[in-house]
Amino acid sequence: MALTHFDASGAAHMVDVSDKDVTHRIAVAEAWIKMRPETFDIVTEGRAKKGDVIGVARLAGIMGAKQTSTLIPLCHPLPITKVAVDIKPDADLPGLRITATVKTTGQTGVEMEALTAASTAALTVYDMAKAVDKGMEIGGLRVRLKDGGKSGRYEAP
Repeated sequence: MALTHFDASGAAHMVDVSDKDVTHRIAVAEAWIKMRPETFDIVTEGRAKKGDVIGVARLAGIMGAKQTSTLIPLCHPLPITKVAVDIKPDADLPGLRITATVKTTGQTGVEMEALTAASTAALTVYDMAKAVDKGMEIGGLRVRLKDGGKSGRYEAP
């Protein structure tokens, strides 16, 4: 299988999607951010000096999805119809589990938008809590679900 973002001579290019069918598309991406138990308590109890960490991270994730084509050079600007960012505290990490869902009706998928939303939300948590915990760790970034288009459905194992 060939990489689609390179032409026959090996030069990077934006994929031409003009002949693809317009279909309903969805992607779900996830990530996590681990932190010290003390940081977890500060974030989940709303005691961070910069404010509501989870609420701001949710908004940042939504904004990140909408900016994907300006951040990732070969992504198409898309008419996103829905972005939802769910952030759940997980005391076992300890930290936050982030799930981003993005939908569109168009000619290309929204996997990159979902990944950008999840990672932007995690980075925002780091930014807002780094004053008390510079050792936070972000990981687990992946596409959990993608559906629509010619390639059909993908679900992570």
